[in-house]
Amino acid sequence: MSGHLPHPIHLLRIVFLCACALLIRVAGAAAPVAPPPLADFFDNPAFSAATLSPDGKFLAVRYNKDNQRDRLIVIELANRDVKVAASFSDRDVGNFQWVNNERLVLDTTDKTVGPGDERYWPGLYAVNRDGAKFRQLVQASASFLQDRVVSSNVLPANHFLVEQTGAQNSDDVYVINPKREGLHGDGDLKHVNLLRLNTVTGRSETVRRPGPAMGWLLDHKGEPRICITLDKNIQTTWYLDPANNQWREIAAFDAYLGGQDTFTPLAFAPDGSLYVKSARGKDKQALHTFNLSTMQISAEPLVVLADYDFSGELITTRDKLLGVRYLSDARATVWFDARMKTLQEAIDAALPATVNLVEVPAHAEAPWVLVRSYSDRQPERYLLYNVDTGKFNPVGSTHERIVPAQMAAQEAVRYKARDGLAIPAWLTVPNGARNGGGNKLPLVLLVHGGPWVRGGEWRWAADSQFLASRGYAVLEPEFRGSTGFGRAHYHAGWKQWGLKMQDDLADGARWAIAEGIADPKRICIAGASYGGYATLMGLVNDAALYQCGINWVGVTDINLLYTGHWSSTSDMSSDYLKYGAPALIGDPVKDAVQLRATSPLLQAARIRQPVLLAYGAVDRRVPLYHGKKFVEALKEHNPDVEWVVYQEEAHGWSLPKNRIDFWSRVEKFLQRHIGTARAGDER
Repeated sequence: MSGHLPHPIHLLRIVFLCACALLIRVAGAAAPVAPPPLADFFDNPAFSAATLSPDGKFLAVRYNKDNQRDRLIVIELANRDVKVAASFSDRDVGNFQWVNNERLVLDTTDKTVGPGDERYWPGLYAVNRDGAKFRQLVQASASFLQDRVVSSNVLPANHFLVEQTGAQNSDDVYVINPKREGLHGDGDLKHVNLLRLNTVTGRSETVRRPGPAMGWLLDHKGEPRICITLDKNIQTTWYLDPANNQWREIAAFDAYLGGQDTFTPLAFAPDGSLYVKSARGKDKQALHTFNLSTMQISAEPLVVLADYDFSGELITTRDKLLGVRYLSDARATVWFDARMKTLQEAIDAALPATVNLVEVPAHAEAPWVLVRSYSDRQPERYLLYNVDTGKFNPVGSTHERIVPAQMAAQEAVRYKARDGLAIPAWLTVPNGARNGGGNKLPLVLLVHGGPWVRGGEWRWAADSQFLASRGYAVLEPEFRGSTGFGRAHYHAGWKQWGLKMQDDLADGARWAIAEGIADPKRICIAGASYGGYATLMGLVNDAALYQCGINWVGVTDINLLYTGHWSSTSDMSSDYLKYGAPALIGDPVKDAVQLRATSPLLQAARIRQPVLLAYGAVDRRVPLYHGKKFVEALKEHNPDVEWVVYQEEAHGWSLPKNRIDFWSRVEKFLQRHIGTARAGDER
């Protein structure tokens, strides 16, 4: 640990007043002559996180000055006194959380190197809010991976902080210790140990497991109460009964395929009630309670959404359930507490154009709440709100150089696929383009990865906003197979890679043409991971629709997911490839004909459009051989191929220099192929 304390007043002005300057710039910004610089979208932020102490008297902030190392700063809100609690000369502060009102725990990262050049593991450290009693709890050197204590009460490097806070009334936290197969611990995950760790003494105690644990849930008092185990394809949920301190099974499901009565434990309320997500045989998941005595899910949901599966979290104090935060098209909160409902209304009235998420201290002894505020045009910013005075104090913005007035509007839309299925999507268009903006726009059809995830929500996103700032409309479909939109929508995507999932994308592009948004002669398909696969299959299946394609870290052959390659090892587990992937993607034996027909690698000769390909050399999710084999096959028939490998990167770009380089290539590539009307074209 190194560094020195800057003058408190100077640092206070950095942290508290940078957002004031942002607000002034937003209010008085004139129409830009040139689009915002690319780095404004993809650089690392100076300010990146903030959270209140349990009593609400202190604010912990992760911040760097002049693009130096991220530090952990603590501000005493009553007098605005500022302390640097932790900083490192060779690393950045990573995740952090309050242990109690006096103490914090944090891990580290190194934002100057990519995954392939990492020298350290995250480690774990604890420190008082004034910088005193700094202690290392977990080693940060990968040479200490053996299962032994490497020095007095310092755990080996393969221990990681649990992002569950519990009661925050002791010096203890929990850490997890994943155990993997293989000589070097890089094989399949066998189980995950949970340890209670004292942040003052460094002493730890391992929690007894009921089986091969994969996940843990603490109750509201910070005690382990739920354990999820996995044996082959069976996921079992266990409850640690406080009456006898014994684990008992409360449910078992197919981990990959689910079932009618599946549920996901979410959180414990202060009264001990367990809240779960479950569809209870219906199409959409809702928020329910689970009776631990009768082992029954409540008949009536607490929160149910018409068009979305429930996804969210409980908002509690030490002794009360205040409300529930959930995600529909955007994030919102339903408050059960009348005082919090009134407070939310006051904050929303003062900040009418943004989503305003209120963080409440666990046992408030001060009048402050923390507000995370954002919109489609406004990157996330943090403000302190004084409930007594009704006044705001800006804290910081994650992208302080972005001017919201220069950003584009995003809207949630739905269109019909050719078989009648409704496909949700996110549409972002340059300013003014939806209302008499003149010529139809070049369109980037941006495909999310996964694919069994939800792709987006209503909020500012660097990739779509960057593309819109360069004059492109951006359509991001939640094609069948995407999660969050009900069981039927998810199941409709099973075994549909390159088939109906692909049709949903093409139907989205044709919808944008019919709506007068997209120029049919200027459409490019793009995406990462599964989105990269869909990009390549789009160029195969719908050659007349897409003028070009951009694939980064994308799957190029489904069979390669199963067979791999001698040059690298995938991080997909053998159980998933045995029990999950055959049903979700396709069985390599039973569906062999289909998998060959939907292989971009085997169909490479049919792709004649310009293609940009980018991969990370140390990617274990989609190893580099996917890209190498494909580019070799593609170049035999296609002279317009751009290929780049980022040697230190994995499954995505962690370094600003690589994000900026990649999106600079994207900008030039799109400009060449769909950005400027070609002479003689009819628009």
